[in-house]
Amino acid sequence: MSAVPTVKAVLLDLGNVLVFHDNALLFARLAARAGLEPREAARRLTGAGWTAANRGLLDAEGIRQDVCGALGVDLPMEEFAPLWSSHFTVHDAVLPRVEGLIGRVKLVLVSNTNALHVAYLKPLLPLLQRFDARVMSCEVGHVKPEPAIYRLALEKAGCAPEEAAFFDDLPEFVDAARALGLRGHVFTDAPTFDSQLKSLGL
Repeated sequence: MSAVPTVKAVLLDLGNVLVFHDNALLFARLAARAGLEPREAARRLTGAGWTAANRGLLDAEGIRQDVCGALGVDLPMEEFAPLWSSHFTVHDAVLPRVEGLIGRVKLVLVSNTNALHVAYLKPLLPLLQRFDARVMSCEVGHVKPEPAIYRLALEKAGCAPEEAAFFDDLPEFVDAARALGLRGHVFTDAPTFDSQLKSLGL
């Protein structure tokens, strides 16, 4: 029986891994500003616009126009941008464990995100600057669970699929990674993440 390859890279999701995002809170705040019920705001904002923003087809102004148009309100960028990112909180418990991986494995961020959220989160997470690579969907034009975004992350990490561990809170994205040969793990919380890393020899 062949030996299990050593893990050379850890690929991490952003939302609900390094930061929490409370979409219900976001919809409630946008709804209040637009004079709508939160459920109605959520309904109007569920659809193709998210994917277009995540693919980088909408820049910051495009996102503002798209969201404001859907909600029937026109907010200036200086009000819209902080409101659009007001639902994030840093996952402080997991950051020291991630920092402990620096220099031991290649660290690659793999996130479905948009231009405004990237601009907001980078200053909040200086740790991201110490990652070996950051594969943001809005910058590369691919989104999870498409194989291309995982392959790009592996290319950045310089390793084979079986040498990479991938962590994401969404099981369907983990399944897509496993289908390509990565060691996929569903992220739930910091203690479980610690156990998962230990099981990988990290």
